[in-house]
Amino acid sequence: MIKVVLYSEDRTLQPLLSSALGREFHLRQETDGEDIKNLVGAARCDVLILDLYSNRDGLEKSIESSRRLISLGVPAVIMADEDLYSRASGFINQEAFGYCRRPPSIRELKNLLRRANETVSMKRQLESAEERLDEAAGCDRLIGTSPLMQRVYRQVRNVANLNAVVLITGESGTGKELIARAIHNLGPRSSQPFVAVSGGAIPETLIESELFGHANGAFTGTVGSHEGYLEKAGDGTLFFDEIGELSLSTQVKLLRVVQELEFSRLGSTRLIPLRARLVFATNQDLSKLVATGKFRQDLYYRINVVRIQAPSLQSHSDDVPLLANHFLCRYSILFGKPVDRIEPKAMELLFDHSWPGNVRELESVIQRAIIDAPGRSIRAEDLTLIHDEDYSSEDSSVVNIDDYLPSGSFEKQLRDYKIKLAVAAVRENNGNKALAARSLGMSRAYLYRLIGLAESEMFEQRAAAYSD
Repeated sequence: MIKVVLYSEDRTLQPLLSSALGREFHLRQETDGEDIKNLVGAARCDVLILDLYSNRDGLEKSIESSRRLISLGVPAVIMADEDLYSRASGFINQEAFGYCRRPPSIRELKNLLRRANETVSMKRQLESAEERLDEAAGCDRLIGTSPLMQRVYRQVRNVANLNAVVLITGESGTGKELIARAIHNLGPRSSQPFVAVSGGAIPETLIESELFGHANGAFTGTVGSHEGYLEKAGDGTLFFDEIGELSLSTQVKLLRVVQELEFSRLGSTRLIPLRARLVFATNQDLSKLVATGKFRQDLYYRINVVRIQAPSLQSHSDDVPLLANHFLCRYSILFGKPVDRIEPKAMELLFDHSWPGNVRELESVIQRAIIDAPGRSIRAEDLTLIHDEDYSSEDSSVVNIDDYLPSGSFEKQLRDYKIKLAVAAVRENNGNKALAARSLGMSRAYLYRLIGLAESEMFEQRAAAYSD
């Protein structure tokens, strides 16, 4: 039940509205601003209705009280007659949730109250979740309450106070740097620098100079010495992303740093003690790079001491609504645009998407939707989602379904069994293919291909029966 407080001196209004709104709403009328503040403080008010009408005494006092009530932290709906429309519009610009005419359209008022309640409810959930994550991870930018994310928080807590090397693995866009920052912020080095370096963003000819620094005259044309990232990190944390992009020659020099905890600038023999903590990250499978000779095995063993896997967004899709609303709150403020709600159909699209670009893709989608949204809510048509099959193809590279397998072969039997599983999962999930794919742990694109094969075979069987 949605708890609604009506601020009005019209005693005939409360019984009329209570009867019209029905059991979904509990309506309480108050005429004193202090009483309303107490109700808000006791969490006995979800939405506030501010009643303004021109044909009475004390209007200016009521308007001034309404201005103060808008700032209490619960969404306020202004109900005003035609003569006060301009003032009501001013209230909306001053953070009121919405406006309806007096006397109200009950359908319009119900929709306003529901939307207002959904908005404040989601914000409360978000604040509560962020508080829990602050305690768990020491970083308010890590978002998620799923079991996979809870596991990441536990790992972060376990290693934050240690001086061990950490390797963070995971697909691009999963928040590996945020995990590294959480480790830094929660540990004893939090007051020291956090220096982030990307091995793929620095040209090969400059990487060693940027990482180790160089002495005066180390290269032709250099003037003065240069402090590298290892020195800049000081007693803080050096986060090295895309470690798999380093050349073998640079890997040798980095191995010595990890082993001996010292380094020297290029062109100098003076050894500099390593004081910073090292955290590495990669979106590649380093063990495969080792097997192909592209990554040194000894360096791999040295940096793979403590390993944290950043989960793909598809693997913890239950966190999509929480993440989406987090980005909605953040970027609506940053863009200065009052968009405060994601409509149910839009949220369903977000929930069903496979997110091959992970959290970074979701963040980008919400940013664009805020910019495109014409009103205060994000609609399904405001979302720009790239279809799963537009991504080359992670799915087709993993499994290739051959329609021409020999009858009775092991491969055909295996394919037929997968088709039966896919059809059964769709049936069990009432035709929702996104949920069916999630329950089987496969992508939607692959499930669609299996269902397509099932439909094709059914059609062929019916055609054969008809021809007989």
